[in-house]
Amino acid sequence: MNSLKARLTAGDFVTAAWAELGNPDVAEILVRHGWKVIVIDGEHGTGALEDWVAVARAVEAAGGEVILRVPEASDALFKRVLDRGFRSLIVPLVNSVEDARAVARACRYPPRGTRGYAAPIVRASGFGARPGYAREESHQELLLFVQCESAAAVAALPEIAGVEGIDGIFLGPNDLSASLGHLERMDHADTRAAIAEVEAKAAAAGTILATITGPCGGWAELRAKGYGLAVGPNDISLLQQSARTAAEARDGELRGA
Repeated sequence: MNSLKARLTAGDFVTAAWAELGNPDVAEILVRHGWKVIVIDGEHGTGALEDWVAVARAVEAAGGEVILRVPEASDALFKRVLDRGFRSLIVPLVNSVEDARAVARACRYPPRGTRGYAAPIVRASGFGARPGYAREESHQELLLFVQCESAAAVAALPEIAGVEGIDGIFLGPNDLSASLGHLERMDHADTRAAIAEVEAKAAAAGTILATITGPCGGWAELRAKGYGLAVGPNDISLLQQSARTAAEARDGELRGA
């Protein structure tokens, strides 16, 4: 039911780009130009739930798939985003096994969890077109990553990864470095050691490991190290780079005229 989950579970290496602007057209452009998986950044990007839904519709219509990073681990928010059809989630600031259990429970219907029921009238079930959604399909298709971005989360990672319903660990290296007292110092020995510890613990737990490109390596290095999901450029940085390149070309031409 969730081809992205199937790919990751089978051991594929999945690459993705960030959607920060909350704009459906921008996200569609990314899909049509080589980025088939889009991570909608609800934590740091612009927009709210219905903006994310609009982006998801544009991505899916263009032949892509979406993952939503929610802004917080809120039961009410989980209920809303799941009802609106998101089935692949990244949850920030999960620092303990208790946090992970609470996330997993909130995202699944009873008896597996505590998700509130409105299955026949929500987008996730095709507005009732999928009669088996609540009992079986919803938990089977859910892809749930929790972020590891603190020293506490690193220490608890084996237990977090073992929580039923948690499919993978998303390593947030920048916040992890900041939590260790080394904001924007990704080359610090403490940061490098913590990243290596996360990688080793995730491998031992047999869980899917995800991160961003850059601090932990480039595309080929991350694949070689056993990561399942890597998220690279974002729409804002791509626009920034293109704007700078165009401005430099303009200035160079004018200087030479």
